[in-house]
Amino acid sequence: MNVARAVEALLIMATDPVPPADLAAQLGVPEHDVVAELEQLARFYQETERGFELRRVAGGWRLATAPDLAEVLEAAVVAETRARLSQAALETLAVIAYLQPVTRGRVSGVRGVNVDGVVRTLLAHGLITEAGEEPNGAMTFATTSLFLQKLGLDSLDELPDLAPLLPDAVALEAELRAASGIEEQHDRAGGHPPAEGAGGGRGGVATGQ
Repeated sequence: MNVARAVEALLIMATDPVPPADLAAQLGVPEHDVVAELEQLARFYQETERGFELRRVAGGWRLATAPDLAEVLEAAVVAETRARLSQAALETLAVIAYLQPVTRGRVSGVRGVNVDGVVRTLLAHGLITEAGEEPNGAMTFATTSLFLQKLGLDSLDELPDLAPLLPDAVALEAELRAASGIEEQHDRAGGHPPAEGAGGGRGGVATGQ
């Protein structure tokens, strides 16, 4: 059996990143052989300037489009993303990603609106998860491996600067930096910002998908 061809075929069929150990188990070969073939395939795709590459993501390997073709795909990707998540959800996800683990109250404090509905949407999409409670009982949230997959990242260390796709990215990034140095007054005080879409929100952006 040609291990390289078999690995390639399995990766083409896969919808999620596949750990080398899983590939080795499916093929009945040592894991180090699979890793060697993965690295060789990755180099081959890069050297031959294919429209795709083999990338390590979230602890596994997957085929992905080449980075230099980002402009070609950007319009379609942005349209698809916006169809799935509202602007409110994207901004809330950005706050959680950069401040995690973070409480709902702190996210509300940064965004200036109640984010209960948006948090439920992100949980339903599998992009965030409950990360445990703080001493005061407030639940914290963090991003998931699915979040890393969607961004094509292997770890949170690879998070880029706040996404330029967010219209208020500059202002929001400033808020994130400020929030990282303040205490969570919302959770301790039990305050509740106005609901998303109410008069005090970001231009009345609606919650939901």
